[in-house]
Amino acid sequence: MPTLILTPRHTDDSHILWKAAARLGWRVERLAAWRVPPALQSLADPVLYGEALFGPARAEQLGLDLLNPAEDWLVRLPFDYRKRDITLATLGAARLLAAPAFIKPPNDKSFPAAVYRGPELPTEYDDTMPVLVSAVVTWEMEFRCFILDGTLCTYSIYSRRGELQRDAAFHSTPEEDAQLEAFMARLLADPAVDLPAASVVDVGIIDGLGWACVEQNAAWGAGIYGCDAERVLAVLARASVKR
Repeated sequence: MPTLILTPRHTDDSHILWKAAARLGWRVERLAAWRVPPALQSLADPVLYGEALFGPARAEQLGLDLLNPAEDWLVRLPFDYRKRDITLATLGAARLLAAPAFIKPPNDKSFPAAVYRGPELPTEYDDTMPVLVSAVVTWEMEFRCFILDGTLCTYSIYSRRGELQRDAAFHSTPEEDAQLEAFMARLLADPAVDLPAASVVDVGIIDGLGWACVEQNAAWGAGIYGCDAERVLAVLARASVKR
């Protein structure tokens, strides 16, 4: 039976997943500190969920490899699924940009993803750090999708015009859901789109352009919003690979 490993940081998502794991009969362990105790380092089937900045170190102590998106996944994605120009650059090159661009680290939250002009980028990171540089667009709505073996397991709207939808209980209409499912079916059936066995893909509607991918995220560190927690756990179990 899997053991869900949670970090010391209490969040709504970790509490929801704890309860879902208990319903499934999983064992649950919340770390008391940021180091995995020896008693947990020999677990047969650990499943990690936690913050992106701390996940790799915890995974190392648990004997896990975590599935992560390729840094250039969005860049290689066919244009029809992204509908805007995106390049993988260094932070040093991005600092030279005069025009505003949407800039973010590919796979972590080391600095906030936002629209920057080059001189506005944070100075405390090395120039060799990789970043994604994207054309500035406006997202009408955004959905989080948990993917397992090329199948859409569960999804939830999380943003409308940049406003988090928690107060609206992450509600989306049947028409919006049908459009989302149709877009994801096309994306997941396309052999030109490569995904890990377990991943999270954020998609939405760009104002004036239509449905497109926002980004891919590592499942083991992704917020669940209104997604089905038990189905999320199935994806997390594949995202933690025992060595």
